[in-house]
Amino acid sequence: MLFAVVIIFVLIIFCILDIITPHKYPIGPKRFPLVGSYLEIRKLRQKLGFYHLVWDHLSQQFGQVFSVKLGRIEAVVVTGYDAVRQVLCKDDFDGRPDGFFFRFRAFYKRLGIVFVDGPMWTEQRKFCMQHLRKMGFGSISMEKLINEEVNNLLLDLIRRSDNGNKPIDVNGLFDVSVLNGLWAMLAGQRFGLYDSKLAKLMELTHVSFRMLDMSGGILNQMPFIRFLAPKCSGYRDIKHILHEFYTFLKASVEDHKHRVNDEEDLICAFLKEIEKNKESTKSFSEEQLLVLLLDLFLAGSETTSSTLSFVILHLLRNQSVQDKVHAELDAAVGDREVLLSDKNNLTYLEAVLMEVQRHSNVAPIAIAHRSIRKTSLQEYKIPNDTLILASIWSVHMDKQHWGDPENFRPERFLNETGQIINDSWFIPFGIGRRRCLGEVLAKTNVFMFVAKILQNFELKVPEGVQLPDIHQEGVTVSPSPFSALFIPRRSFPNSDKRF
Repeated sequence: MLFAVVIIFVLIIFCILDIITPHKYPIGPKRFPLVGSYLEIRKLRQKLGFYHLVWDHLSQQFGQVFSVKLGRIEAVVVTGYDAVRQVLCKDDFDGRPDGFFFRFRAFYKRLGIVFVDGPMWTEQRKFCMQHLRKMGFGSISMEKLINEEVNNLLLDLIRRSDNGNKPIDVNGLFDVSVLNGLWAMLAGQRFGLYDSKLAKLMELTHVSFRMLDMSGGILNQMPFIRFLAPKCSGYRDIKHILHEFYTFLKASVEDHKHRVNDEEDLICAFLKEIEKNKESTKSFSEEQLLVLLLDLFLAGSETTSSTLSFVILHLLRNQSVQDKVHAELDAAVGDREVLLSDKNNLTYLEAVLMEVQRHSNVAPIAIAHRSIRKTSLQEYKIPNDTLILASIWSVHMDKQHWGDPENFRPERFLNETGQIINDSWFIPFGIGRRRCLGEVLAKTNVFMFVAKILQNFELKVPEGVQLPDIHQEGVTVSPSPFSALFIPRRSFPNSDKRF
């Protein structure tokens, strides 16, 4: 009898401790033992469809900074320009989450570059930037790599479009082409547009991004659920996806081992670093290389590909915008090949691309941060090791700043003389020390693909096709499947035409 009383008492104490919050901690929705705020958040997500809309709804109730308990994880959600900038720029929030999912994807360790912090992140970032620059990152040679991929895609569009009479599926259209520019620097290789192995991996990429949210999903919030519901929780599928990716990446690494002295791509450079630092550091290992490649593969393909699909979607919806871009390209470039240096003279096109990124919010929530020490955020006290979710969407859709954020209006980024306005509220790549590593590559990709496609094609909605109004959500937001007509704006006498 006494033992049962003790057990009940312990359980009561556990339940109380599990739901109480520290002094001066942000308030938030109701908490329950073990599951935290999960039930209310799930109900709101089913109603609103997207996590960033859930956070927006809760911010209207609890303020721009509020707390949620995600299973066993303490999290603070941050919305609004001032609070988001503070989180992204303050060193106290430079950590990355360290939950079950983030270790599960990395051989149950803290590896890679996206979800590590401290000296490990500093060392790996420095290594990556040094060797990517050697491979042409941010230089003329990177532009040439991307240009080749764009030209190959244009030739394929000419072949498939049947002179503009045959609709082309836009979803997945840019996957291989975008990845090739990055993979050439990572592995010194490129894939054909219809490479079946890569097509499978890109499909897995899209599936994996749809299965999770920026907090790591239910597997991270309540890891025990993988034993109770391995399929429904996504554990079985994610395990399979990781196996497929690592099988592919391991094969590439093994291939590089046989020619490590003959190549200068990032994989070979890393393998040399492993050999050189075999006894002195744990930062360079084959497992770290594999997770690093996984991080760069996923981050370097999904967001850029989705952004390009959104560009096509917005141009289909806004014919007058497309007409203005055509007119600007004809006046500034004409029939010659578009160059990256033309960007300064194509300010309306640049404004269109910025407006697509602001309006579509491919990454509505910044990659999760973590407080690395006890700190403050506005009037609140934030404990060490608290997960921080910062809403980029709330900044890009702020009505007081933008006036009409729900409208697609590129002119908001142009001044009276037609020059670009560098608005500090425009932060699609984040800000601060953890700003997106691949920003330069992403911007170059988006500009070159869009400029050359619009130089050579007019985009039309196929007859009888309804463009999607509802997008797909997950770690990122992407358009639901749709198709477009790519109508040549000039004659192409043969398929060997170079652009």
